[in-house]
Amino acid sequence: MARITVEDCLQKIGNENRFSLIHLGVKRVKQHRKGQPFLTSGKNKEIVMTLREIAAGEVSFDNISTIGIPPVVETEAETTDSEAEQATPVQA
Repeated sequence: MARITVEDCLQKIGNENRFSLIHLGVKRVKQHRKGQPFLTSGKNKEIVMTLREIAAGEVSFDNISTIGIPPVVETEAETTDSEAEQATPVQA
């Protein structure tokens, strides 16, 4: 398997600041420790797997806070309630 380098990760996130890369990696490792699955395959330790995810473009500053959060799906009852609230005029 090819080696992962810090330079690969920095190019992918578009930021040449290694300090920022460390913060991104730490956030992702904490997500793994809370039970989030890895987005890339491999048999490395969690920090190497996290760097692989970043280098693959799976993890970035834009999506780190939404990874693993299921999308919110509104039910018909919620939609009807919110439409009714919008249609009701407010009198002062």
